Amino acid sequence: MKKILYVFLCSLVVLTGCNKALETDSTRVVGEKNMWNTVEDARAGILGVYALTRAALSDNNGHWIYGDVRAAEFTSPKRQDLKAVISNNLNASYPVVESLSDWTRFYAIVNAANVFLENIAHVKANDKRYTDNTMTVDIAQARFLRAFAYFYMVRLWGDVPFITSSNEGVFENKPRESQAKILAWAEQEMLKAATDLPFVYSGGDVQQPTDYYNETSGRWGGALATKNTAYAVLAHVAAWTANYTSVATYTKFVMDNYSKSGIGFTSTNDLTNSNGFFYNKNTRQMFGFNSDWGHVDGSSTGHIEELTLAEPVTTKTVPDIYLPKDSILKYFNLPNDDRFTIDTLGQAVSERYFTNFNGKYPIFSKIKVIQGGGTDPNFRYFTSALIFTRLEDVVLLRAEALAVLGDRIGATDALIQILARRVKAESVIYINYDDLIKAIFEERHRELLGEGQRWFDLIRYNKIKQNDPKFMNLINSGGIYWPISRKLISQNNLLTQNPYWR
Repeated sequence: MKKILYVFLCSLVVLTGCNKALETDSTRVVGEKNMWNTVEDARAGILGVYALTRAALSDNNGHWIYGDVRAAEFTSPKRQDLKAVISNNLNASYPVVESLSDWTRFYAIVNAANVFLENIAHVKANDKRYTDNTMTVDIAQARFLRAFAYFYMVRLWGDVPFITSSNEGVFENKPRESQAKILAWAEQEMLKAATDLPFVYSGGDVQQPTDYYNETSGRWGGALATKNTAYAVLAHVAAWTANYTSVATYTKFVMDNYSKSGIGFTSTNDLTNSNGFFYNKNTRQMFGFNSDWGHVDGSSTGHIEELTLAEPVTTKTVPDIYLPKDSILKYFNLPNDDRFTIDTLGQAVSERYFTNFNGKYPIFSKIKVIQGGGTDPNFRYFTSALIFTRLEDVVLLRAEALAVLGDRIGATDALIQILARRVKAESVIYINYDDLIKAIFEERHRELLGEGQRWFDLIRYNKIKQNDPKFMNLINSGGIYWPISRKLISQNNLLTQNPYWR
């Protein structure tokens, strides 16, 4: 554990130690000769890359502000910085907005992965306990996480600097490179990683047959990237580039193989239970980053609950964001929806997604993991997992792809596969199948609300439909991206600002 913490802290030094292109002073940290000698160093190195990925996504609640708040469906009663994001005023001078415009924390992931890939062979040479199989699996994970970091950045900023070597901690100024080039590279990297990733760790998988770092499968399930993880994220990469033939291919792989990783569908009750799907880690979390209450791993920040929960779920008076009642009724318009339904008198019948519906502020309480999955409102210490993708997301991506490709039967079947788990059978007839694309994205909205997907779904939806002039202008002008931090531009004269934000 000390070694893992050492690598994590060293990686944070990298985050603040890059020269001009990414940050300020250059510092050698994890490349020291005494670092890459033992199997413990290898374990610390790869888990450090995971830790940095989690930190990058959760910092300032970025994953949810990027994906949910920017979609302008939630309202912020008091926070001016969140109001700026909601109104697409991303040049506003608020610390949170400026911090979220800074990609440095993502390049910390890239650099940690680069350092790992460049040095891991030293462990193999110096410690006979480090097997060829474990090294192969570790390299695959590092490559996947590095490619994922680039994919995440491209969705936020478009063109970004492209760095695939650590240069021993010394970074030169780099210009931005084409997002198309980077995404093509990321897809190939993920495919290569998928070849070597196992379906399960410490579970007798042919590609990882022994106990991974002498831990049983219970330690790793839901914590590490699997072969299914790679193909699920590949589906997202392909959807972002509108390569729907590949989306169909990648999602089919997951649909054919998800059970090999212990993945399954999640009931509505489990999805919204305080000690259910989002609690701790489990194999159904296809790709996510957990907080383990048993290891005292949680915080009051870096979880969506910090933004959404308030009285009566916690003692906080006013939530940072909430969904207005008319919006809730507009989005959750299917009869007998287990996620949220009202009766003919306007009273909530199912409150799994929302609490206090008829109060001043309806509380989005789909995700509410307080401490160890308890319900005591006096504590604002959260341990929910940050989930990037899960099986329901993959099925709906498949429905999207098949609909675009003209396979209406296949798309409808995939859509109903999710709907049937959330609404009573008779409610399925209320779906507008004449506009299948719209129906699929409406279900993605309901199903994945609060999971950081909505803004990117809106972009894909409008690229498909092209019937909203205002949003199309935002796409064509580059307004869908974030501005690049003024601090980064001042440090690197090769960087150019996104045109929309000049």
